[in-house]
Amino acid sequence: MLISLLIAAAAAPCDTSLTLPSGFCATVFADSIQGARHIVVAPNGTVYVTVTSGVMALKDTKGAGRADAMAHVGDIGGTGIAIHAGYLYVDVKSAIVRYRLTDDLAPAGGPDTIVRDLPTGGHGSRNIAFDRAGMLYVNVGSRTNSCQSGDRQNQSPGIDPCTELDTRAGIWRFQSAKPNQTPATGEHVVTGIRNAMGLALNPMDGKMYATQHGRDQLAQNWSALYTQADGDENPAEEFVRFADHDDFGWPYCYYDNRYKKLVLAPEYGGDGGHKIDRCAQKQEPLVAFPGHWAPMSLLFYDGNTFPAKYRGGAFIAFHGSWNRAPDPQAGYRVVFIPFAKGNPSGDYETFAIGFSGKDPLFVPTDAAHRPCGLAEGPDGALYITDDLHGRVWRVVWKG
Repeated sequence: MLISLLIAAAAAPCDTSLTLPSGFCATVFADSIQGARHIVVAPNGTVYVTVTSGVMALKDTKGAGRADAMAHVGDIGGTGIAIHAGYLYVDVKSAIVRYRLTDDLAPAGGPDTIVRDLPTGGHGSRNIAFDRAGMLYVNVGSRTNSCQSGDRQNQSPGIDPCTELDTRAGIWRFQSAKPNQTPATGEHVVTGIRNAMGLALNPMDGKMYATQHGRDQLAQNWSALYTQADGDENPAEEFVRFADHDDFGWPYCYYDNRYKKLVLAPEYGGDGGHKIDRCAQKQEPLVAFPGHWAPMSLLFYDGNTFPAKYRGGAFIAFHGSWNRAPDPQAGYRVVFIPFAKGNPSGDYETFAIGFSGKDPLFVPTDAAHRPCGLAEGPDGALYITDDLHGRVWRVVWKG
């Protein structure tokens, strides 16, 4: 079904509620797209967004910088979405399906199931990415917070070994076109990532990168070891580069922003940030961020319409915290990490802020918006989604 939106052809104005570096303009590409999560843009400019009830296809047919036509695809809402070899791949909770793309707004025909029997519950978002060889990577987040005997219970010990790691808290790899694969027939390539909501290929070096959501409730569950301030800022949210067989430590370890290292979690005998123990063998992050910012998506900028410093660098959208109360929440921004010679070349910087609309913010549902998805258009524009109230921005360089 195709729906025409009654929007004038005049160019959309810059949305001044967002603060961007000088020379950039964010316009509202679409609004009230309920549950807008991850996003991808086809070579013909059609924008696909995962939503509560499937996928919305959006297109600017008038060159005004905002959608004036839309179509609904599917009926199961998820998070992950990607385009590869002429197909649209979509997370539908317990499966990854794909649709054949055409020049029409909506894909032709029904979906084919590429991966099935993905575990549900807990961290249920199944975000996806492709490597240079066309292999499909799928995040399978943990079922629990920190693999405790009693999930999120005070001073409950960790299960050791954590049996979740056999089927969750990692990244799996699959063939891109083979139907009806399962986690048991795919490759379990990375372990110890609690929830890798950002997955991306860096086109500059051909390597795969991810973000990690750190665990919650250090101070709440282990008040004898951590103050409220300790728990606000820890553990770090992580930006990592991964290769086959890497282990990033969850649930046994977490990266402590105070001591700048991986340390042993209290559920496994940790003492509040000093013991390292088994964590010495785990992979450390490339960049560590403040606790609970919630990195939701990752994008390497490959366009040439932004200033040169952005080419090859990484954008990360942070959903914002929910668990710093009674202190103010934090995050709610998009950051940029410059890259050079295959590595971060400087400190991260805030690229877009103003989403929360309130300062200080104590309850996330009071925020104006919560950043979630990132995508690059064929013209080099940057798209950002908000899954709280369904806004989609298009950011361009005007100089």
